[in-house]
Amino acid sequence: MLTKAKIKQIHSLKMKKCRDEQQLFVAEGNKLVADMLSSFRCEWMIAKPSWIATQGEMPVNELVEADNDDIRKISFLKTPQDVLALFRYPSYRPEEADPSVRLVLALDGVQDPGNLGAIVRIADWFGVEHIVCSPDSADVFGPKTVQATMGSLARVKVQSMPLENFLKQDVPVYGTFLDGEDIYCQQLTPHGIVVMGNEGNGIRPSIKSLISRRLYIPPYPATRTGLQSLNVAAATAVVCAEFRRQANSASA
Repeated sequence: MLTKAKIKQIHSLKMKKCRDEQQLFVAEGNKLVADMLSSFRCEWMIAKPSWIATQGEMPVNELVEADNDDIRKISFLKTPQDVLALFRYPSYRPEEADPSVRLVLALDGVQDPGNLGAIVRIADWFGVEHIVCSPDSADVFGPKTVQATMGSLARVKVQSMPLENFLKQDVPVYGTFLDGEDIYCQQLTPHGIVVMGNEGNGIRPSIKSLISRRLYIPPYPATRTGLQSLNVAAATAVVCAEFRRQANSASA
């Protein structure tokens, strides 16, 4: 049964303060929730009987069957789907994001939930399993960001910590700049840290000083004028693609 107390609790999870206090976040949608079940502890779920029948046994602490009206009362989506679930925050250790053995993305003040969600999807596509966000970045467990990850949050570990400390490691630290070196003419390492900056201001000065390899994504043709930069998610995709291309070429 969907109670008034549960409706109030779910609505409160729109706010980061409440998510952090309860250590819970909301996920909605048939595929998204199914993906999340393999990676996060599900405390509560409400779903249509038709969806439940397709899933088999699920690791859920509490399961509530419901119809469209019930789901609509608690959904954050314009068009509610068949299932909504509350998941427990994961517990990751900072040392898991070890850039000495893998490529790690670091996001410096990426504040748009859609951009952050897209970057998580891009990381998943290119096999980047760890993202470190500055504390002023968008909250990866906010409803809009979770939805934008399209389930990739189940496979990419996202942590928040001060980047100044994280970047002070004996590994290559890459960043994208308009005055950087052409990324297609640089030898890139299969490990290290790639820093992507804020949507409007780029990488902040205190972080710039810690970057050892400055990269530039050139337009095509190189003489093309007009746009000065790419959206941060698009730039992340280009950078990850080139890192992986070079890694594949080196191993061939």
